[in-house]
Amino acid sequence: MKTHFICVIGITLFTVGMAGCTSPNPYGNSYSTADARTIQEVYYGSIIKTEPVTLEASGQSNLIGSLAGAAIGGLLGSKVGGGTGSEIAAIGGGLLGGYAGSEVAAEAGKSNGVNLTIKLDATGKIISVVQAVDPKVIFEVGQEVQINMDGSTARVVPR
Repeated sequence: MKTHFICVIGITLFTVGMAGCTSPNPYGNSYSTADARTIQEVYYGSIIKTEPVTLEASGQSNLIGSLAGAAIGGLLGSKVGGGTGSEIAAIGGGLLGGYAGSEVAAEAGKSNGVNLTIKLDATGKIISVVQAVDPKVIFEVGQEVQINMDGSTARVVPR
């Protein structure tokens, strides 16, 4: 029983850890295979404002944290007492573990982003694009940039 318990905890922690490692590079210089061979409209402009923002984790990573926390909490709670007390402790442990796992996943999933306000050269139109911060590319007011748009998504890269 103890070996089973340790295996379940190990698999749960591995699953949560791997879920965090599978997220794609969020910077403007990363493309998915779905982006390959697609037509994107290209615009040029100048940055008129930069503002730091916090990017929140997706609901999926929060769900994984909740499930992992609930599994671990339920297993730990089931080890308390015996009979009905053990069942109640397992339920309580599962609820508390699910909440704790959700909070940990939400905090771990936060990252730094930047809201770029850009004046387009051709039209003078002002747009805003939020993307993850790339520590190798720091945008500044007055900097000329290229905006690659595909439908409602866009990425900003230095020109």
